Amino acid sequence: MANTPMLPEYDIVIVGGGPAGLAAGLYAARARRATLLIERKVTGGQIALTSDVENYPGIESINGFELAQTMQRQAEKYGMETAYADVTAVDQEGPRHIVRTTEGDYRAKVVILTGGADYNRLGVPGEDRLTGFGVSYCATCDAAFFRDQTVAVVGGGDAAMDEGLFVTRYVKKAYIIHRRDTLRASAILQERAFAEPKLEFVWNTVVEEILGDNAVTGARIRNLVTGEVSRLDVSAVFVFIGMTPNTGYLRGKLRMDGGGHIFVNEWMETDIPGLYAAGDIRANSARQVVTAAGDGATAAIRADHYITDTFGALPKLASADAARG
Repeated sequence: MANTPMLPEYDIVIVGGGPAGLAAGLYAARARRATLLIERKVTGGQIALTSDVENYPGIESINGFELAQTMQRQAEKYGMETAYADVTAVDQEGPRHIVRTTEGDYRAKVVILTGGADYNRLGVPGEDRLTGFGVSYCATCDAAFFRDQTVAVVGGGDAAMDEGLFVTRYVKKAYIIHRRDTLRASAILQERAFAEPKLEFVWNTVVEEILGDNAVTGARIRNLVTGEVSRLDVSAVFVFIGMTPNTGYLRGKLRMDGGGHIFVNEWMETDIPGLYAAGDIRANSARQVVTAAGDGATAAIRADHYITDTFGALPKLASADAARG
């Protein structure tokens, strides 16, 4: 690949501004590495859509968007820079990497991929409007808000059964809505789900609309066999129909599982030296804000050591000017 000497160069470029990326940015900047975080939309990722976060250690309750903004300000205080663009490719240039974006390219000694994954959505009226107000994609995060209430869980795979069973720790009743007449979940999870008295299965059925003004009050559902349309009165709709990691631009370059999640080792290292993946974008992630932050911190710590070992570069001021040259 031809050398492109005029590109702005950073020690560490982070792709994605969710909790993993923001934590990586904090640790990288505090290590006095010239650090750039690239986010395509708003920083925070999925957590920015969460109205209340109550499972982040040391913080009893905080709005998800506020948590993300606080994490960003903290990292920027130590010198992390932020750019807003879509990343289209990450190419190798000798021991360095070229991060290509819709707003220009950057050279980096290390790239940390923290682009996360997007929850697959139902795509029905009311879903986007009520996300964070009864529509949820994380039972571990939100089930406690619906103690002793009736909710719906959409899906028939392992995630739906696992999260549905978690929901029953809090709710009075949970409907499992599945578009087929058999589950796709593993046998052991099916056994547990069928044995749980709080779960009621609604087969051959899809959600056509999520109802409510300022909060979920119900779901309009349709039976695919009979065509009958009815309403379920529920306080929440938990959707578990899969996730799509933001790795399309990396296909063929990195080792991934069948769903497109990147394989890493315990230090968040991919198979390519100087290229790391952390948070929901990696395989076998717990998909929690606290674990994503831990992944990001781990990647940044390892990246700092990698830069010293590979480039013999001692930390500089965390700014683009200090990193160029």
